Amino acid sequence: MEKQRMNEVPSAKKLIYNRIAEQGVVSKAELMAVFSFTSSTLSRLLDEMVTDRLLLTSGLGPSSGGRRPILYEINPAYGYFFGLEISRRYSALGFFDMRLNPMSFTRWRMDEAMTPTQFVEHAANNIRSILNDHQIERRQVLGIGVGAVGPLDREKGVILRPLNYPAKGWTNVPICSLLEQATGIPSRLENGANTALMGEHWAMRSENLQHMLYVHAGVGLRSAMMSNGRIVHGSLDMEGSIGQMIIQTDGPRLHDSGNYGALEAFVSVQALEKQARSHAKMGRDELLSAYNVTPEQINYDLLLRALSHGNAYVSELFLQSAAYFGIGLANLINMFHPEKIILGGALLNSHEQFYDTAIRIARNNTYYYPEYQPSFSKGVLQEDAVATGAALMMRNALAI
Repeated sequence: MEKQRMNEVPSAKKLIYNRIAEQGVVSKAELMAVFSFTSSTLSRLLDEMVTDRLLLTSGLGPSSGGRRPILYEINPAYGYFFGLEISRRYSALGFFDMRLNPMSFTRWRMDEAMTPTQFVEHAANNIRSILNDHQIERRQVLGIGVGAVGPLDREKGVILRPLNYPAKGWTNVPICSLLEQATGIPSRLENGANTALMGEHWAMRSENLQHMLYVHAGVGLRSAMMSNGRIVHGSLDMEGSIGQMIIQTDGPRLHDSGNYGALEAFVSVQALEKQARSHAKMGRDELLSAYNVTPEQINYDLLLRALSHGNAYVSELFLQSAAYFGIGLANLINMFHPEKIILGGALLNSHEQFYDTAIRIARNNTYYYPEYQPSFSKGVLQEDAVATGAALMMRNALAI
């Protein structure tokens, strides 16, 4: 690794801290091999960080011929973070120490009653309960990271105009200020696809991945990209724009707006519901008779039940959707050339065949295959990725 040069002590401490956080336990000699410091300067910085309780000494390492080296690790109890996921089907709240060890996780369904006001009240009540359970004071919590469905104004902490929330009112919601008013804890907003990728990158840090792609297929389609170890932000925070990728020029569109033949019209919870309802109205009655429902009562939960029961028609719906998803993935891969692609969301977890079909189609349509073969994964953190990445974002923003 190329040595990093720093000019001011605060930024130097932060880089040292991040390095120790990533490695777990580190000796001074290992830090000397990474950063361009004199031995005395590095010793002083480490001593100051131990005094400030940012770091702990962790015994002595093996000797390489001289005195055994002191080992350093970050202090898990220096402070704590909440990571909050705001999504359209489920939301989640995680509580983490400085090492990003999850101390608590809770999830709840986003139904028609979960308006922004109700959501903030529910989250704040859970935060109070968690702190009480762990006997931790609010002042010890350093922040709430929020990963939400876009579009967003990240700088102002506002959820702008997301589609398809079950409850009303999720337009121009100043979520960070609402959370801060309800809890007294500072908050920061990022789109959920980005925080999911941050979380998975952290969980896979031993692989030293630099170029990653994250794609979430659920109620909508979301994506995030990392280049040289950093999240790529566009001029607009439109994480759902992948759904507008045109894969069939004369194809349908999902809503009254958006592109015709867009990926979301073939690969989303809503697309599957729309297709099944349309087929039922045209005479496909196996779902209607098997579950005693009308076409309008066909929803994703019912489709999952039919899929688990081996319904051939529903299986074909999901596999067709997976094939289209694979084509969309191939387009993204051919543009970005990532090392690893993380796939998440309700559709990817609906059935193993959906995942397998999607990556097979993607591989077959990847340019330079088989010479270039990115790896695919459902991730390490999976459904915990958004909240974990949101907490990591807050730790990364900590001034040291």
